[in-house]
Amino acid sequence: MKKIRLEVIKYAKLLNSKNLSALRSGNISARFKNGFLITPSGKKYSTLKNKDIVFVSLKGEFDKKKGIPSSEWRFHQDIYLNKKDAKAIVHAHSNFATAISAHGKSIPAFHYMVAMAGGNNIKCAKYATYGTRELSTNILKALKNRFACLISNHGQIAFSKNLSEAFELAEEVENLSNQYITALKIGKPKILSSKEMNKVLSKAKNYKRG
Repeated sequence: MKKIRLEVIKYAKLLNSKNLSALRSGNISARFKNGFLITPSGKKYSTLKNKDIVFVSLKGEFDKKKGIPSSEWRFHQDIYLNKKDAKAIVHAHSNFATAISAHGKSIPAFHYMVAMAGGNNIKCAKYATYGTRELSTNILKALKNRFACLISNHGQIAFSKNLSEAFELAEEVENLSNQYITALKIGKPKILSSKEMNKVLSKAKNYKRG
């Protein structure tokens, strides 16, 4: 457990240093036994200690005496319950992804790397108040056949088989968001066809990050 806690802290701090999220915003978790270890509520990531990382069971149970988990723990719980291949989750309020999400827009296949999120677009989950089960439900819909999505008026979320890959995917979503916004400034970008994206998705199954 100590090793996983340290890894959660490492990537939580990277949210700040890589400019994916400022101060306390965003959250990180990793699957552990019959639950998951997640960043706490209300603490600056630069100050995190091993004891601050909170264990939450897949039933949504945690020991309040040992700390309060991130207010967003419910969508982490639901992703782990519904995505058996999800071993780690990165949620970020990254600038460009959040800007697109503020318009409730998905990111279309303007670039083939959109496929790294698992489909021919990166969907945007409908808005709901943070920390609610309604938001979890909306996120799961947007994550259907996907590894990442935007969250309307909120940010983005990515999951993978480990924290390294989940974090890299979140970085890729932010990079694509930046590129898409830039492309829109010039005009209407060309969108790759479903046929072409299906080819890319087939290739992406064997793509190794890092």
